[in-house]
Amino acid sequence: MYELIEQLEKQKRIKILNAAYKEFITNGYDKASTNSIIKAAKISKGSLFNYFKTKKGLYLYLLDYSSKIIEKIYEQINYNNTDLIERFKEIGEIKLKLMKDVPLAFDFLKKFSEDTSPTLKDLKEKKHTELVNDGFKKIYKNIDYSKFRQDLDLNKIITTINATLMNLSETENKKVNSFGNVESEVLEYFDNYYKFFKKAFYKKEFH
Repeated sequence: MYELIEQLEKQKRIKILNAAYKEFITNGYDKASTNSIIKAAKISKGSLFNYFKTKKGLYLYLLDYSSKIIEKIYEQINYNNTDLIERFKEIGEIKLKLMKDVPLAFDFLKKFSEDTSPTLKDLKEKKHTELVNDGFKKIYKNIDYSKFRQDLDLNKIITTINATLMNLSETENKKVNSFGNVESEVLEYFDNYYKFFKKAFYKKEFH
């Protein structure tokens, strides 16, 4: 179904994807305008629908593209490292590198989970299991929880770390759009938080 867009020169394909990602994130599925996407991507309407057939076809392609990026992250994780904070750090580094071409791919998944369009209802239920439930199993695979302080609730610790990293990511990942030397700055910024998490939540011998 998507042979033509896959055969397109990479930079042209990325330009179309980024224009579509931005439109769907900004306006949601129902209000998203293919005309706006065409204008931003600088292609004809005929070309867009030649590549994706329908607006939903385009949306499904974006969803699949984002899902494949997530899978690439899981494929590159070193599951022999059982340190949870080091696991989060590794995921962040992999994610940052994969975001260079399509920095809005992860924001799109967040918007997808929040979108109330009836058109997406069944799709959301299916993808929730695939992206969330299955994803958590991979993220926490082989983790050694004995490093955490015993005087604190483990679930609250993990919830706090996740919420903090998510909020930081929403702010910092916007810088990835233009990159340059931003990647090293973002990694250093997050590294300070990983060190803080270890001091705050790990037993002293694991700081």
